[in-house]
Amino acid sequence: MTSLNLLTDIPGIRVGHSEDLSLRTGVTVILFDNPVTASGSFPGGAPALRETALLEPENLVEHIHAVVLSGGSTYGLDATTGVQAWLREQFGNATLPPGTIRVPIVVQASLYDLPAGAQTSWGRYSPYADMGHQAAGNASHGRFRLGTAGAGTGATTSTLRGGLGSASTITPAGHHVAALVAVNAVGTATIGDGPHFWSAPFEQGREFGGLGMPAHLTPEDLRLRSKWASVTGTTIGLIATDATLTKTQARRLAILAQDGVARGVFPAHLPLDGDAMIGVSTREKPAPAPQEWTEILHAATQVTARAIARGVYEAGPLPGTTTLPTWHERFGRKDGTVAETI
Repeated sequence: MTSLNLLTDIPGIRVGHSEDLSLRTGVTVILFDNPVTASGSFPGGAPALRETALLEPENLVEHIHAVVLSGGSTYGLDATTGVQAWLREQFGNATLPPGTIRVPIVVQASLYDLPAGAQTSWGRYSPYADMGHQAAGNASHGRFRLGTAGAGTGATTSTLRGGLGSASTITPAGHHVAALVAVNAVGTATIGDGPHFWSAPFEQGREFGGLGMPAHLTPEDLRLRSKWASVTGTTIGLIATDATLTKTQARRLAILAQDGVARGVFPAHLPLDGDAMIGVSTREKPAPAPQEWTEILHAATQVTARAIARGVYEAGPLPGTTTLPTWHERFGRKDGTVAETI
């Protein structure tokens, strides 16, 4: 199978988006052909989460049916309602033993993009439940849009527009590892005021421009760049493998993905960040041996950092006035080449 460098390189995973461009927000839904083992890591200081307590290894639920990433802050958590409704509609076609009730288990993380649309005047209920239902219906295997799409629609960093990014790899033992990340960080994914990405050491080919690292880092490059104090950010996403993992191992996978967040965003895990990563095992391949498990964790950090850079690199403009440029608007040229220094 040809690699797409996307989360859907792992068999059995579908991704779908829904956006409301008038509100500059959106929803991304990750569906699984079969229930998956999952856990999470949530080191950000301002998380917006739903049903994540069940991911703790000591808790009862072993498998989940979907993960939702959305804009909208806590309003966006309504998206799970729509995804559960869609899953329940699909479950309605299944024959179950008498007296059995099947409950869709959906986990969600939301980012704070309300300043992008500056609107919450949508009536009594937010539009996110409908957007979640639509995104679930749109989910498919194969290619999906990056950048200004789904949960990345209204995303920003402190210096540029953010977006939705994805990356994948295969370990030496043959396990797939892939990440999907919505980048709305309080910090920045690029170095200083230039075009280079903090994730550059991990780049494969020219997936986010191929510029590498600057020749050296200056004190100005390392100066704090962050969103103003009353605005929260968040980098949220999913890290997955086809290896069979326990819930405890899925949590470790998510922790190593957070190392990738810290490699791709500077600074990360701030009090105003809601950084959240969900670790998922599709259980398509046997449990890894100890060295194979270490390879999976090593890959998780790298693909997460790469996905972050791709999310910013692939971001496009939104209609109307925006306060931040895209990476290409700031650093690209009309002939498609990129300025080497800024």
